[in-house]
Amino acid sequence: MRNFFRSRRDEGHALRPLLTWRNVLVFTLSLVAPALASAQTIAPGERVSINSGWRFQMGDPAGLTTPLMYDVRPVVTLTEDGKQADAKPEEAAQVAAAKQQVLKPWILPSGNAFIKDPAQRYQRPAGDPGSDVSYVQANFDDSTWRKVTLPHDWAITGPFIAEGPYGGMGRLPSWGIGWYRQKLEIPASDRDRSVFLDIDGAMSYATVWLNGKLVGGWPYGYNSFRLDLTPHVAFGGTNQLVVRLDNPPHSARWYPGGGLYRNVWLTKTNRVHVSHWGTQVTTPQVSKSSATIDVAVSIDNDSQTEASVDVSTDIYALDVGGKRSGGIVARIDHGKARVAAGASAQVKGSATLANPRLWGPRPTQTPNRYVAVTTVSRGGKAIDRYETRFGIRSLRLDPTHGVFVNDERIPLNGVNNHHDLGALGAAFNVRAAERQLEMLQEMGSNALRMSHNPPAPELLELTDRMGILVMDEVFDVWERKKTPLDFHLIFPDWHEQDLRSMLRRDRNHPSIIMWSVGNEVGEQYTGEHGAAIATSLVNIVREEDPTRLATTAMNWAKPDMPLPATVDVISLNYQGAGIRSLPGQFPAFRERFPDKLILSSESASALSSRGEYQFPVSGSISGPVRPGSGGDPKTRQVSAYELHAADFGSSADRAFAAQDQHPYVAGEFVWTGWDYLGEPTPYYSSRSSYSGIIDLAGFKKDRFYLYQAKWRPELPLAHLLPHWTWPGREGEVTPVHLITSGDEAELFVNGKSQGRKKRAAYEYRLRWDYVTYEPGELRAVSYKNGKEWATASVRTASSPAKLELTADRSKIQADGQDLSFITVRVLDQNDLPAPTAKNSIRFTIDGPGEIVATDNGDPTSFVPFHSPVREAFNGLALVIVRGKADQAGKVTVKAESAELEGAKVTLKTTRRL
Repeated sequence: MRNFFRSRRDEGHALRPLLTWRNVLVFTLSLVAPALASAQTIAPGERVSINSGWRFQMGDPAGLTTPLMYDVRPVVTLTEDGKQADAKPEEAAQVAAAKQQVLKPWILPSGNAFIKDPAQRYQRPAGDPGSDVSYVQANFDDSTWRKVTLPHDWAITGPFIAEGPYGGMGRLPSWGIGWYRQKLEIPASDRDRSVFLDIDGAMSYATVWLNGKLVGGWPYGYNSFRLDLTPHVAFGGTNQLVVRLDNPPHSARWYPGGGLYRNVWLTKTNRVHVSHWGTQVTTPQVSKSSATIDVAVSIDNDSQTEASVDVSTDIYALDVGGKRSGGIVARIDHGKARVAAGASAQVKGSATLANPRLWGPRPTQTPNRYVAVTTVSRGGKAIDRYETRFGIRSLRLDPTHGVFVNDERIPLNGVNNHHDLGALGAAFNVRAAERQLEMLQEMGSNALRMSHNPPAPELLELTDRMGILVMDEVFDVWERKKTPLDFHLIFPDWHEQDLRSMLRRDRNHPSIIMWSVGNEVGEQYTGEHGAAIATSLVNIVREEDPTRLATTAMNWAKPDMPLPATVDVISLNYQGAGIRSLPGQFPAFRERFPDKLILSSESASALSSRGEYQFPVSGSISGPVRPGSGGDPKTRQVSAYELHAADFGSSADRAFAAQDQHPYVAGEFVWTGWDYLGEPTPYYSSRSSYSGIIDLAGFKKDRFYLYQAKWRPELPLAHLLPHWTWPGREGEVTPVHLITSGDEAELFVNGKSQGRKKRAAYEYRLRWDYVTYEPGELRAVSYKNGKEWATASVRTASSPAKLELTADRSKIQADGQDLSFITVRVLDQNDLPAPTAKNSIRFTIDGPGEIVATDNGDPTSFVPFHSPVREAFNGLALVIVRGKADQAGKVTVKAESAELEGAKVTLKTTRRL
C-alpha cells in the first residue's frame, strides 16, 4: 500500500485520490464540510486513499456453508420489465422470519451514530460470523483474483444481456456477489490512535471484516459510511481487509452498477478528534458588507478517560483553484470542551466577516469559497485538525417569485441526472462528471437534481466549485416497492440512519438549496399513513439542518391529499403540464398552498434518438411515442424531431409553455440532462434511455438547442433540423424546424425563400411543415427585434470518405484518473458531416495511455463498452482515453475504417507538480 497520508479533512471529498483533496462549501442557509489541511501542514489526523492494490472475485467460495446473507429476502422469479416508469408502487411482499443466521444483527450497529434516541440503538451480538470463510482469512491465497483499482464497477464490461426482462437495469450483469481483499500496513506508532475505514459508496449490502473479525457494514448502496477498525487492527503488522458485496437482482429501475464504485479511504486520528462529518458552518446573516459565520464542532472521545480540550477555528479565503489565498480573515475561539470517555460533545462559536466574497450560481454570480480550519488542542498541543470548505450566501425561497440567491432571482433551469457515467458505468470519475456539468452549463442549465439517491461526494464538490444549484435527494422508495428487491426491504430499519448520514455529509455544500426525502413514492397512495412517514422524514431534515427546506417529488398526489401538506416545497413530476388526460396541476397546488414554493422536479421526459428523423412528422407540438408516430419498434429508435415523449410526459415545448403560463413556478428539472443506462422507455429491449438532452456518449441532440435558446436568450442562436442528406426523398415533403433565440426567421432551400415566420406566444420553434426536399443547401436567417440575429445552414453530403478526431482536452494528467474524450466524425470528401454514416471504426493507441471505453450514443447497441471497434451512429463515435499513472509523454490515438481515410490525434500526459 502506498504510504501517502495527508492531514485530515471532510471524509469523502477528494477529487483526485492520493493527489488532490477538495471539499465542501458552506452557504448562507447552511453548511460546512469537514476537510483536509493542505499538504504543507503537518496535522495530527491523517487520511489516505486505499483505492489501489485490491484483489477482486465474483461469487462466494465453492461449498460455502456459513450463511452470509444480510437478511432473508422474498423469493423472486423473472419480473415484469418495461412497465411505465410512473407505475404505482406496490405493497411490500411479506418475508418470513429468518430460520437461519443472518448478518443483520451485526450490521445494524454500524448506523448507531445516526440514531437520535439512544434507546433505539442496536447492541452487537457476540461472535464474528463469516470468520471461518476462506475468503475472509488472512492466509487465503488470492493471487489468482483479478487486480483492480477503485472506483470499480464490476458490471460495466458486460457482456450485455440480449434476452430477458433486464432492460430496466441496463442489460448489464450488475447483480451478484463480489469480494474485495486488500492488505494494510499499519505501524506500531499508531497504537494510540483511532483507525477508520471510510467508504464513499458500495453497491450494495456491504459487509466488512478485518483480520477475520466482522467489523460491520451498510446495506444502502448509495450512502457513504464509516466503520471503526481500531478494535481489530494489528498495529505494527499486516492487516487483511475484506469487503463482501451482495447486489440483488430486480433491485433497481435503472442501472445501479456493482462493486466498490466510489473512493475508499483509511483515516487515522487521535483518540480525541472531530467527529465523522462533525463540523457544521452556517451563515445566518449575510450582506455585501458583512456576514456572520457560525461554526459548530462535534468532538468524539474514543479513549477510556475524560478529555478536556480547547477548540479554535481559523477562516481563510480560497482562490479559484481551491488554495488558500492570503492569511486568516476571521478567527473563532470556541473555548474548552469536556468530553467524557466514550462520549461526544459539541462546541459552538461565531465570527463576523467584513465585505465577504459571496458564493453564487453562474453565470450571473461567482462561486467564491472559504475554508474553516478547526484545531483541537490538549495541554497546549494540537491533537486534531479538521478543514471545512464553505461558501457564504443568502437563500430565499419565495412562493410567488421563486428562488433568490444573494437577493437575485434565479430561475431554476435544471436537469435530472442518474449516477452512471455512460460507457464508464457507475465507477465515479471526476473528469467525466465535470464534462457532463460543463456541457449542461453551456446549454444554460444552472441546477441539478440528484436522481434518486445521494451522489458521490466529489460531484457536490464540482457543483460547489462550478456554481450549480442542487436538490439533494435520498430515496426512490420508502416502504412500498417499485422492484421486488429494491431498498424498501431496508427502509424500516435504516431510513433514519441513511437520511441523517446524507444530511451530515452534505449539509456544508453551498450548492445545495433544498433536500428531497423521496421520489414518486408509493406512500402518495396511502393517505394518512404515507403522510406520517413523510412527516417523520421532514422532521429529521429540520433537526439536522434547519437552514434548508424539505420536499418530496410527487407524480400522483393531488393538493387535497395528506402528503403534500407535510413538505415545505411542492415538487411536481410532470403534473404541471398534465399527465396523460389529466390537466396541469400548477393552479390547483397554488390555490391550496399559496405559501409554498412550487417547481417541476421532473419535467418533459421527451424521447429521441440523436439523428434518427422519422416520417411522417406529427403536426402536434407533443405526443406519445407510437409505431409510425415518433417511434419505430423494428429499429427501436425514436424520432429526433423532438415532438414525442413518454406517455406520462411531454415535449420540451409543452413543458416550457406550462411554466411560462404560470410565472409563480420557480423552474424545472428536466428529465433528463444526459441519457443513462437502463430504463429505456419505450423500448425495453435496448440498453439505455432515450430521455436525455445529450446522448449517452455526450453528443448533443437537437433538443439541446431548444433548451439553450430558452435558457440563454441573449445568445445568438439558430439551429436547423433535420439534416439535409436524403437520397430517395427528392420531391417529397420533408418538414424543417428552426430553433432560435430570435423572434422570427426566413427559410431558404437553394436560395429560394420558403417564407418568413414570427414566433407566437408560447411557441419555442419555427416550423415549415411543407418543404419539398431537393439536394443542396438549407439555410435560415433569424431576426430579433427586426434585426438580423443568427444564421444556420446545412448542406447535402456525399458518400462518407474520411474520419476526423477531436479531443476535448489535448493535455491530461498522468495519474491514472484523468480522461480525454475524443469525438470521431465521419465526413464526406468536402469535409461535410455524413449524417447517416454507420461505418465500423477501429481504434488503436500508442504511448503512455490506454483506451478505457468507446461509445456512439446508440441506445440499441450491445457492443461492449471496452471494445476498440465501434460503429459510428449517425456520423459520430467516441473514444475515451486515460493517461497511465506516473508515465508522462505523448499519446497518439488512431482511428481506421476499411472504407474511409483514417485519422489520428495526439495528446500529452503530464505528471502533477
